[in-house]
Amino acid sequence: MNEDLFSQLFDLFNQPGPVNWKLAAELTGHLAGGREPIEPWMAEEYQDLSRLAQLQIAEETPLDPGAFSNVIPADRRGWADSHLMSFRYLIERIAPKFAEGPMPGALAMLGPALLGLQMGIMIGFLSHRTLGHFDIGLPSVEATDISLIVPNVEAFATENGLDRRQVRLWVALRELVHATLFSRPWVRPHFLELVERYLDGLELDPEALAGRLQGFQDPEQFEQLVGESGGFSGLLTTPEQQPDLEALQAFVAIIDGYAEYLVDRAAARLLPDLARMREALNRRRSEPAQGEQVLTALLGLELRPNEKIGTASFCDEVARRWGEDALATLWEQPANLPSLAELTDPVGWAARVLLPAEEL
Repeated sequence: MNEDLFSQLFDLFNQPGPVNWKLAAELTGHLAGGREPIEPWMAEEYQDLSRLAQLQIAEETPLDPGAFSNVIPADRRGWADSHLMSFRYLIERIAPKFAEGPMPGALAMLGPALLGLQMGIMIGFLSHRTLGHFDIGLPSVEATDISLIVPNVEAFATENGLDRRQVRLWVALRELVHATLFSRPWVRPHFLELVERYLDGLELDPEALAGRLQGFQDPEQFEQLVGESGGFSGLLTTPEQQPDLEALQAFVAIIDGYAEYLVDRAAARLLPDLARMREALNRRRSEPAQGEQVLTALLGLELRPNEKIGTASFCDEVARRWGEDALATLWEQPANLPSLAELTDPVGWAARVLLPAEEL
């Protein structure tokens, strides 16, 4: 980063509000890069395949994705600019902890700046990796349209030697299935409740905070903080947070696993490379992107990719033993969702949720 950027960043520090969103936007734009307009033929291709994905989901699964007719093929900068505020549910919940921390005077300006920097780094890095809204487990819940990040989808296909058209359709299927699940009346509020419960239990570490504040006194140290995905790690600790963490992890896991189960059903006849694409995604998840590392470092929120990778087998087993109707009971109410332990124990889940409705 050059000196001009640092001058601009320091000038932006004195912004109102618990999070310095102007600073976040500046850093997001710098990391995401300039606009790269999508070629008209490419945009039309993505939109056509998204319409095909909608038809397949409606025909082959119990979901109706009709509410998501507007699928937007986006470049990295366009996605970053339009989705920065969509992740504010993660950061604004913890902002009061900085204002009420052990150094409230020093944090009056630097607390919002720290959080703005963190958000800018996270979204900027994610813009180079994520394929869409639901690629990192924690979605941009305020987004009303579905955006597919074309350069990242194309890069994923190329890097893994996959057919581009199949990958485009597969990503559209995944995003539409996830979005439709989250559109159910209780799902989004329940997810936000789990996130808020976890975030409310975090505590500010004064020693870690003091170390970060020293970094703002030296431009070289500041550059290191901004340039490292874990530069602000350890600010928040998670005392006695395991139950809340596991509840959130279980929710993310079952959403992702059930979506994978339905995508496999919808795509089976159309995507010969389905297994290869899934394997490539699993490999990718085993090496979290910098934006995901930022989230993990700040919030202590590791979403355990291996949990997500294995959850489709829970859905397979429930459907095999008790049928599709039994599997669909997952989405009747929050109490029917499996716990983290039940994801590897379908019989235990069925004993709790399905009995006495039917004989196991």
